[in-house]
Amino acid sequence: MSTEELSYLSHARYGKDKVRVLRVVRDGAWHTVVEYNVTALVEGAIETSYTKADNSVVVATDSIKNITYYLAKTSPYVLVPERFAIHLGTHLVSKYAHLTKAFVAVEQLRWARVPVAQGAGQNPKPHPHSFFRDGDEKRFAQVEIDATAGKDKLVARVTSGLRDLLVLKSTGSGFENFVRDEYTTLAEVDDRIFSTSVDLSYTFAPLPVPAPADGQGRELVAPAEKGTAWDGDAVAAAARGVTLEVFATDESASVQATLYRMGQRIVAENGGVQTVSYALPNKHYVPVDMKYIGVDNLSPPKAEVFVPLAAPSGLITATVSRK
Repeated sequence: MSTEELSYLSHARYGKDKVRVLRVVRDGAWHTVVEYNVTALVEGAIETSYTKADNSVVVATDSIKNITYYLAKTSPYVLVPERFAIHLGTHLVSKYAHLTKAFVAVEQLRWARVPVAQGAGQNPKPHPHSFFRDGDEKRFAQVEIDATAGKDKLVARVTSGLRDLLVLKSTGSGFENFVRDEYTTLAEVDDRIFSTSVDLSYTFAPLPVPAPADGQGRELVAPAEKGTAWDGDAVAAAARGVTLEVFATDESASVQATLYRMGQRIVAENGGVQTVSYALPNKHYVPVDMKYIGVDNLSPPKAEVFVPLAAPSGLITATVSRK
């Protein structure tokens, strides 16, 4: 039996990964910067490039990279990751007739303005064109542009979120009344350090994409409606704010319970958000046992010196969905 009789191409997708972009948007002396890591992949009638060695259906990955840079220069939506990703994806499927889907992922690195005092005794103000890297946290947007129903009926499916938001609180968290059996060595505590590196994602309801004006590119003329991916900045700020507020103020009976309250708030306060998912790995801090020298450093509130443990760690995940 030949190889052709034993197998077939069931799925194919390709594109450009790790396209690094820094865009400066100038408004006189006031500059705004965004730095992105972009992945852009496409699907469609491309199977013969795999099965027949037919490159006539291949838009080179180098061309996809160049389109990314071109839109980073020309797109009016470049400062909002969701809208930029939608623009890039719709451009790809609109320009090439044989492509039916585009998958664009945009990861945004965090730049903040340098605060500069204008004079002695005055409060610092944000500098118009100087920035600093504001931690390891990243915001992201993942967009699928679906043209399978027709080029005039594009649909955008958007998932956004943040990664690597490191948080810690020194009290207001406990862990009690869990299963105890022959395998249990963990002591119950009513006061402990709670620290985690937040990975948050939230999905929007599918968005219809406006028809192109010229058959090539598309103008995303839809309003930046609050709670939708058209207003990705507002939703990103709201989701981040809820995450930090609930983390800080919740008297946490467990990571699970705090996670659920975070997700509930985001769904309740953002009408276009359909699901919210968190992955919260425990960042363990263990009090140092000093009984050998007669010092109590184990029982709250006397536990004050801790050892950070990198591994192993608990990992708590869940998805909260709109009814």
